[in-house]
Amino acid sequence: MRPLLCCLGLAALLGPCLACPSTCSCSIKKNGRLLAECAYKDLQVVPQGLSSNVTILTLSANRISWLGQGSFSEVPEVQSLWLGYNQIGMVEPGAFTLLVHLKNLDLSHNKIADFPWQDLRNLSGLQILKMNNNRLAGLPRDAFHSLKDLRSLWLNDNELTTLAEGTFDNLPSLSQLQIYNNPFNCSCKVFWLKKWTENTSVSITKGGSTLCVAPSRLKGRAVTDIPDHHCVAPSVQLTYLSNLDNTIMYDGLTLTLHCSVAGSPLPQIRWRIQTSSRRIEINGPNVARDGNVKQSQEHFLVFKNGTMAIPNFSKEDEGIYTCLAVNDVGMRDVSVNVALAGSENPAEDLLRDDPQASHLGGQSCYKGDEMDPAGIGEKLVIVYHMPRETKSGAGGAVPHVHLGPLLLALSVVL
Repeated sequence: MRPLLCCLGLAALLGPCLACPSTCSCSIKKNGRLLAECAYKDLQVVPQGLSSNVTILTLSANRISWLGQGSFSEVPEVQSLWLGYNQIGMVEPGAFTLLVHLKNLDLSHNKIADFPWQDLRNLSGLQILKMNNNRLAGLPRDAFHSLKDLRSLWLNDNELTTLAEGTFDNLPSLSQLQIYNNPFNCSCKVFWLKKWTENTSVSITKGGSTLCVAPSRLKGRAVTDIPDHHCVAPSVQLTYLSNLDNTIMYDGLTLTLHCSVAGSPLPQIRWRIQTSSRRIEINGPNVARDGNVKQSQEHFLVFKNGTMAIPNFSKEDEGIYTCLAVNDVGMRDVSVNVALAGSENPAEDLLRDDPQASHLGGQSCYKGDEMDPAGIGEKLVIVYHMPRETKSGAGGAVPHVHLGPLLLALSVVL
């Protein structure tokens, strides 16, 4: 009687552990893991009735087309999930969020165009991720950043035309990457990928099949063969101009800065202004050829040639002026700190405050890959002084403003 009771008790304990849908076969592996084998069953949805301690779930080669938020709520302990060769086109946000023990995820050979990448943030133990042979056309830059244990990533045979720089950063365990058979547009936006492949220790499977589809001059060439001279990071130089050639001259003190850029493709010029009371961003010129100002920041006149003019410059305009050069390869910026000061003898005052300052009226500030900015000045100081009143022809006293020297001290705020 006692042996019979023991057997019944053991069966009661094992019963829930071996709960298995009729369409699946379940077994305990030698390592103690519980396998639920549901492949090749013509399933259209994830089956219900799975045991909560399933660690391996195989759902490959079915007709599943949709994964909902609660599709895997019954198997929170699953470590390996195989979903390849289905018809999955819709994955709801939260479908994988609860699977914090997941190590292997296979979603290959489906129809996935949009994926809830935020779900991967909870899967920090993931080691293998297969998303090849889907319809992915793009990836967020930080899609994989939480996957510190990821060793193998399969993205081949998708519709990726570009990849954001840094996509494979923060993956210290990555050893295998597959990105071949994607229609890459080899503009300078993917030039970083060439440099990354040249320096990484990651094995890039079939790297020679990672080909350009566009532009036409590079069609059929490997991404790793993009010519270096096609893509050059920006360099930027910021200079002070003493006058505005071929432009309208304004009354009062006009601050004029000129931003010169180089690179391939030719960088766009943007300005950032930080004063004590406001922060201003100007993306591109705001003065048309006819002289009309196209944007609301009428006080800051930005011309197509890279020149900025601030008519009637006042104490309120003091601050840091930054020119940014941006192209598909990267971004560079250079800044000057503009201050306004007044005295009877401006040059003597400035030199007394800064013994290293000198009369450098035409010097410039530079930032680029080939120049060492060490030793180039600290701030641009515009000095003016207003002498005592002078007599007008009518005998009345009128203020007379005299612009003192314009000085560029030793370095730029870089």
